[in-house]
Amino acid sequence: MPYLFTSESVSEGHPDKIADQISDALIDNFLAFDPNSKVACETLVTTGQVVLAGEVKSKAYLDVQDIARQVIRRIGYTRSEYMFESNSCGILSAIHEQSSDINQGVDRKTKEEQGAGDQGMMFGYATNETEDYMPLALDLAHKLLQELAAIRRENKQIKYLRPDAKSQVTLEYDDNNRPVRIDAIVVSTQHDEFATEPKMQEQIRKDILNILIPRVKAKYKKYAKLFNNDIKYHINPTGKFVIGGPHGDTGLTGRKIIVDTYGGKGAHGGGAFSGKDPSKVDRSAAYATRHIAKNLVAAGVCDEILVQVSYAIGVAQPTSVNVNTYGTAKVDMTDGEISKLVEDIFDMRPYFIEQRLKLRNPIYSETAAYGHMGRKPEVVTKEFSTPDGKVVKKKVELFTWEKLDYVPKVKKAFGIK
Repeated sequence: MPYLFTSESVSEGHPDKIADQISDALIDNFLAFDPNSKVACETLVTTGQVVLAGEVKSKAYLDVQDIARQVIRRIGYTRSEYMFESNSCGILSAIHEQSSDINQGVDRKTKEEQGAGDQGMMFGYATNETEDYMPLALDLAHKLLQELAAIRRENKQIKYLRPDAKSQVTLEYDDNNRPVRIDAIVVSTQHDEFATEPKMQEQIRKDILNILIPRVKAKYKKYAKLFNNDIKYHINPTGKFVIGGPHGDTGLTGRKIIVDTYGGKGAHGGGAFSGKDPSKVDRSAAYATRHIAKNLVAAGVCDEILVQVSYAIGVAQPTSVNVNTYGTAKVDMTDGEISKLVEDIFDMRPYFIEQRLKLRNPIYSETAAYGHMGRKPEVVTKEFSTPDGKVVKKKVELFTWEKLDYVPKVKKAFGIK
């Protein structure tokens, strides 16, 4: 029987995403100057105020206030009427040294014996319903807001947009679990006060439908047929969204973990990513399981897969590895047998995950908005500076866990031609 499924996304100007981006900018700066840095950094943003807290073990000395202001400025909070502005907001740092009790469980005599930074379970998911092996509802929700942010920065077609925004997409799936129709789209965008409330809502609805939606549709040629005149649109359904960002809602690191992953598809272990260096398996193992899932689906092992891994704090070897192919396996093997082969192909000890995916590099700022999964791997050069004038340039590879570099190994292991 056909069913509906919904995923949401939030923009880079959403309060929780501001917090994530500041936390990950700090991670990048610490790793740029000391790749062995151990960092767990949380951020809180509210009206005119940023609070930084967490634990750090690093040789690097940074101006954390300046880094936070750079992030806020880049997002677009540069006007005093937002009640949260990059140059004038107060920034309090309560960052202190990492617990030696935790560190002794991570650092070992040999790098290969590096223990997991915490206990817990992590999940990776992939499906062949989109070209990037992501669920379509989340993919669309992200694309709506990425395009909306591009329109805001262009400041040509729509000139009243402010940084905060949310989206939501509901799809109808058929009996074969394939998306056949967009049932509803929700877009709520912060805006300037430029007219009476009914006129503002009317203009915003008109611009979203006539400017934003066609731009998104043009980028989804494979699914252009899903956009039709029967879609239910809810555009700024409260009628007014002038007060937004940290002034409208306090933001915290790690509160958008479903937006960050698969939009409610598959599963989530509960651990956030942003603000954590790769010794924290909440982050590194979630990337590693996504890498496994994507390569297995791309290799033709199955159409859809969920990969779970779990750890004990201070222990290198995972306590379990498990896969669920939802009955879509194309090889004559049980999910348990597939799990055993996965363990042989992918070394899931924390050190080997870090090496395989090149995670000890400043690659995390780009992950902190519009999802950590389903992104395009690319090589970029980034520049970082310290308060004492030291400058480093780093050539790094982004989103390494999205590469299909293990497809040949997977095919060989599973006997797929």
